[in-house]
Amino acid sequence: MNLKLKLRPSFFFSFLVFIFLLKKPDLGSASNSPKCISSQRQALLTFKQSLTDPSGRLSSWSGPDCCKWRGVGCDRRTSYVIKIDLRNPNQTLRRNGEFRKGSLGGMINPSLTRLKFLSYLDLSSNDFNFTEIPEFLGHIVSLRYLNLSFSSFSGEVPASLGNLSKLESLDLYAQTFSDDLFTINLRSGNLGWLSGLSSSLTYLNMGFVSLRGAGEVWLEDLSRLEKLKELHLFSCEIWNLPLSFPSSSANLKLLEVLDLSRNSFISPIPNWLFDLTSLRKLFLQSVRLQGTISPGFKKLKLLETLDLSKNELSGEIPAVLGDLPQLKHLDLSENSFEGQIHRFLDALSKNKGNSSLLSLSLMFDRLEGTLPESLGALRNLQILELTGNSFTGSIPSSVGNMASLKKLDLSFNSMNGKIPESLGKLEELVDLNLMENKWEGVLLKSHFVNLRSLKSFTLATEANRSLVFKVPSTWVPPFRLELIRIENCQIGPSFPMWLQVQNKLNSVTLRNTGIADKIPHSWFSIIAAGVTELYLENNRIKGTLPQNLVFPNLAAFDLSSNNFQGPFPRWTTYATELYLYQNNFSGSLPADIHVLMPRLKNIKLFQNSFTGKIPSSLCELTGLETLNLRNNRFSGSLPKCWRPSSELYEIDASENSISGQIPESLCVLPRLSVLLLNQNALEGNIPDTFQNCSGITHVHLGGNKLTGKLPSWLSKLSSLSMLRLPSNSFDGQIPDDLCSAPSLHILDLSENKLSGPVPKCIGNLTAIVQGKSVDEYYEYQEIRDSINLSGNNMYGEIPAGILDLTYLRILNLSRNSVAGSIPGNISKLGHLETLDLSSNKFSGAIPQSLAAISSLRTLNLSYNKLEGSIPKQLKFKDPSIYIGNELLCGKPLSKKCPRKQQNVVLN
Repeated sequence: MNLKLKLRPSFFFSFLVFIFLLKKPDLGSASNSPKCISSQRQALLTFKQSLTDPSGRLSSWSGPDCCKWRGVGCDRRTSYVIKIDLRNPNQTLRRNGEFRKGSLGGMINPSLTRLKFLSYLDLSSNDFNFTEIPEFLGHIVSLRYLNLSFSSFSGEVPASLGNLSKLESLDLYAQTFSDDLFTINLRSGNLGWLSGLSSSLTYLNMGFVSLRGAGEVWLEDLSRLEKLKELHLFSCEIWNLPLSFPSSSANLKLLEVLDLSRNSFISPIPNWLFDLTSLRKLFLQSVRLQGTISPGFKKLKLLETLDLSKNELSGEIPAVLGDLPQLKHLDLSENSFEGQIHRFLDALSKNKGNSSLLSLSLMFDRLEGTLPESLGALRNLQILELTGNSFTGSIPSSVGNMASLKKLDLSFNSMNGKIPESLGKLEELVDLNLMENKWEGVLLKSHFVNLRSLKSFTLATEANRSLVFKVPSTWVPPFRLELIRIENCQIGPSFPMWLQVQNKLNSVTLRNTGIADKIPHSWFSIIAAGVTELYLENNRIKGTLPQNLVFPNLAAFDLSSNNFQGPFPRWTTYATELYLYQNNFSGSLPADIHVLMPRLKNIKLFQNSFTGKIPSSLCELTGLETLNLRNNRFSGSLPKCWRPSSELYEIDASENSISGQIPESLCVLPRLSVLLLNQNALEGNIPDTFQNCSGITHVHLGGNKLTGKLPSWLSKLSSLSMLRLPSNSFDGQIPDDLCSAPSLHILDLSENKLSGPVPKCIGNLTAIVQGKSVDEYYEYQEIRDSINLSGNNMYGEIPAGILDLTYLRILNLSRNSVAGSIPGNISKLGHLETLDLSSNKFSGAIPQSLAAISSLRTLNLSYNKLEGSIPKQLKFKDPSIYIGNELLCGKPLSKKCPRKQQNVVLN
């Protein structure tokens, strides 16, 4: 009898299906739904009762069949619960309230241990409010998958997890969004418990778990996980990186992914890494690696991703990295690599032709030289980031061969020359950044005609606009940008069609582009819905702005230094920055500006033609920090409605026609630091409430009609650095108390009606004596240590203490009646740049030591009673600075000194 059976193929197929159904533990489905076991249902309900559920995610946990509850999975044959997946469905929204709304909290109940066949437990991205991970989880020995990441646990990782001998995946990633992003709350002082998982665990993530207490054996403990394929130890406070493996370990031979980023090793790259020949991904970002890149990387033939960014590596980028056949992603940014990249790029192009490399980031290193033509051989490259180096020359024309390129960033280099037209072949290019280089030449339609995918375009060169756009004024491009930033390039004078059709913009910067045209109102209307930033400053744009537009997302707009005219734009926006300065705007400010723009922090409207009163509604902007209305035509009185809740620290309403008195309420502003009201028509006294302005640093009230005596309480303003009160009608003497102002660098009381002697205590101005740094807070004002008492009725002599003001740069006592001699040791004022003693009653000789002040640039001694020979060492050639002194002689005056007098050495 023939024992060989001829079996049909259908028999084998049926037999395999039968075996599969016997072995596979299926989850419940609609077609064959298991019935919940009552004891399992009760265990789940007890578990639920211990949880908080603000969003009602567990509302389905109420029916009789627990296998149909949301997040619960049962074995199809046995009906036992084998899976609980309660991860936060809003885990991608961790940085806003939606994440919290979907978070479970409370306590994890031990009833889970009654689920004897539970193999999958995911409680990730919830908020357990820094409770400890329950020890009893280590008794659910059926677990194969455990995920507790992003769930705000704290304390010691329980060693009982080492009992889970079947566990294949363990995720304890402990970064939390409930407090500071980088606070570490979870720790494991001894990793010995991992030995219990040695024969099962393939995935381990302990990111943000402190392993500081694990000591120097952390790597030995981890290396016993003989089946481990993926290891993540991101930011674990590991301070030592062994340079060799313990001989007793399994050496992680199967490891495919290793992430040790954001620790602090201060070490060279250890050689044992090159024995991990199964590695596909290696992340060593921000671990303070030092030295050069070892040739040992050539052993990692399977490596696809290598991140060595933000370290202290140096030397040239070696060609060995170009020899890795599978390399797809390479990041060497923020190191100290130097030299050229020709050898590395040549290795990539020579050995692989169409390279597998997809992303290359070499940002903020010290690389130099030109980019080689071999760059174009990286035909599959999608991301190229070379920003922040010292590359020179042009972009190689071969870049047009990189057909897959999506991002090209060459910003912040020293590249010059022309931008090649071949750039226009990159149909996949989404992000093009050519900021801060030295480009020149012309950009044509051919540079852009095929850039169909372009969404972000950033380009800037030096301020001379040596790069010019020459595209047809009616050309409509194939791209619709979301971000455009062009600076110091010539686009104008017209506002071209290729800009007018950009209707998807969310960020616009066109700075110093030579546009001298009107911008159609329709363009502002098109971009209003989506734009978040609008910067058009330093052009010559003319015309008016559209009124009554709503910009729901606009955070800042700067239209300064143009030729806009017409009324203030009544735009409804949540912008915090409003810059309209240096234009021709006119009319009044809207009384409801606090309604139109309720979140304004900085308002700069200076150098326009605004008229009318300054609206009191500005007081309603409690978040306002700076208000600059300088050089307009505002009239009426200043608002008197300021509140203690305001954040305002700088007010500049100078050079207007504001009248009335200075409001006493200004000093209820708790942060007021800068007050500039000069060149107006203010009258009356300085309010006594100003002595409460404890934080004020800079005051300029010059060019008004203020009267009265200088208040002695000025010395109480301990932060006062600048006091300018010129061209008013203050009278009386300068109070001695002013000498004790501890921070005063600049004192200008010129052109008033002050009388009496220069205070003898003036040498007590300690800020000028010690040369403390001056806060140069204002972009258009030069701040230097100075005293100006000119144009008053001062008399007496120069007090000796003035020579103690070592760092004084400007001293002006002109047009007074100060007498006596110029101090012979005036050279003690070694930083003096300007000295004006003209139109006084000084007598005696010009001291020889005056010539020893090397910093002196301006001198005026005219119209006094000085006598004798002008010191030859004084190099000033203008005779007008000495005229009006009948007894002076010598160059540069035409009056010659007698021969006898020429031989006298003056003190």
